[in-house]
Amino acid sequence: MMDFMNNLKSQLILKKAGFRLPRWLNTFNIGLVMVVMLLILASLAPLFSPFDPNDQNIQDRLLAPDLVHWFGTDRFGRDLFSRVLYGARPTLILVSLVVILTVPIGLAVGIFAGYFGGWVERILMRITDIVMSLPSLVIALALVSILGPGLMNGALALAFTNWPSFARQARTETLSIRRSDYLSAARMQGVTGLRLIVGHILPLVLPSAIVRAALNLGGIILAAAGLGFLGMGIQPPTAEWGSMVSSGSRVIFDQWWVAAVPGFAILFASLAFNLLGDGLRDKMDPRHDK
Repeated sequence: MMDFMNNLKSQLILKKAGFRLPRWLNTFNIGLVMVVMLLILASLAPLFSPFDPNDQNIQDRLLAPDLVHWFGTDRFGRDLFSRVLYGARPTLILVSLVVILTVPIGLAVGIFAGYFGGWVERILMRITDIVMSLPSLVIALALVSILGPGLMNGALALAFTNWPSFARQARTETLSIRRSDYLSAARMQGVTGLRLIVGHILPLVLPSAIVRAALNLGGIILAAAGLGFLGMGIQPPTAEWGSMVSSGSRVIFDQWWVAAVPGFAILFASLAFNLLGDGLRDKMDPRHDK
């Protein structure tokens, strides 16, 4: 999704022809609208859903999309539109928990490694390299199998494998500003230790971490759906996109909509956060051409 709107060949052709898209039609605004739409639908799911997501009606099982069931029904006769709306809730909660856990841990490890250097840096970065070298989804599955399936355990498993990228980025940025005049002036005023790290280094490192977190959200959503698909995430009958795709894969050749509808929801959420993250990078990176 790098430079999604700026690097499309069609847009280059339009520019050569003298046509320019409106300034408001950019990657950030499109992603923001999609994310806000997703949040509204998830938070107000009881208002938008026409049926109870867990209400089973065997007589209506595997119905094709129609005016009553807009997205059709699954093999238990449950309305797919309602289940997709409710399925956004655990996915967004899990993604939020992963971000809340990974960003502080990654920033702390990276800043301390870059600021103190020496043996502190060597130990912290070797641990980071070891965790980063592990296959994330496989390790997440192993941790969930040990801890047990569930929302919190899934978040812990995904957080364990996602913090190293934040640590490496924070270390690199801390190294670049450790000997800057800005920090030297702060030290001359008596600011040292934790006060210097929290009050002067962290504000400089945080914007890029926010951008990386937004860009990582799409991958986290896919990983969460993968856990659900393999039966290691949120357990039925709770609506969850990954488990819905898994259930629909059994009848995908005859009733394709059962798997396609939650699959499109995963695509929409991943694309929304990717566009938002790409737009944030464009806005917050001063080196990027406007």
